[in-house]
Amino acid sequence: MWGTIRWIWIRVGALAGIIFVLWSVIAYRATSQAHEALKSDARVEVTDRSDYWVFAPRQESADVGLIFYAGALVDPAAYAPLAHAVADRGYPVLLIRLPRRGAFGGADGAAPLTRAIEATLSVPGVKRWVASGHSRGGKVASELVRTRAGSLVGLILIGTSHPRDFSLANSTIPVTRIFGTRDTVADLDKVLAVRKNLPPDTRDVRIDGGNHSQFGFYGFQPGDWPATITREEQQRLTLDAVLSALGSVSSDR
Repeated sequence: MWGTIRWIWIRVGALAGIIFVLWSVIAYRATSQAHEALKSDARVEVTDRSDYWVFAPRQESADVGLIFYAGALVDPAAYAPLAHAVADRGYPVLLIRLPRRGAFGGADGAAPLTRAIEATLSVPGVKRWVASGHSRGGKVASELVRTRAGSLVGLILIGTSHPRDFSLANSTIPVTRIFGTRDTVADLDKVLAVRKNLPPDTRDVRIDGGNHSQFGFYGFQPGDWPATITREEQQRLTLDAVLSALGSVSSDR
């Protein structure tokens, strides 16, 4: 009898594991709209450099650019619409691919930081950069700022409860945090708890009704809550906050 029960539980567990993996693969996959944003158009040239994409304004470019890290496991192409929209406003964007999409230590160590630094060298006309990232990507962006690289002039944290393991409270770099009230992956309590690890003048941008998944163009992430606003509205508010942060840094020379 016990052997039969054990046999059933093993197979139920295996089936549950397979279902979770399949759901995760679907959930973190970039939408067709995201892939469309990887194409160049009359205002933005998009170049795939293997470890990262460059979104370059075709017209006059700002003197500051954006480095962006995707959330762990998420197809980085899911953030192409945001990157394209920022570049359309005149700011060059580097969308970094994390090794192994940030899984199995891919978001840790020197590789993600080195990729970003090397990527900035491919845009020689821009000497000042703002680091940014969603979810686990926010941790990597915070780590990049902690290196005190001279070209970094700002940090934008999106839907993330990082930095949790170290403090940037004494940093003189301006920080903006963007978070949704329906985000239960990086929930509000966790976001507020790490406020002590950021500079006193950190700007918080709260998106009422926004969740974790809608900060990118991918499926519904496991552990998240449904948003009460549309993805388009959440993306618009996120873009406004990112442009505001970039604008304040660009004008502060």
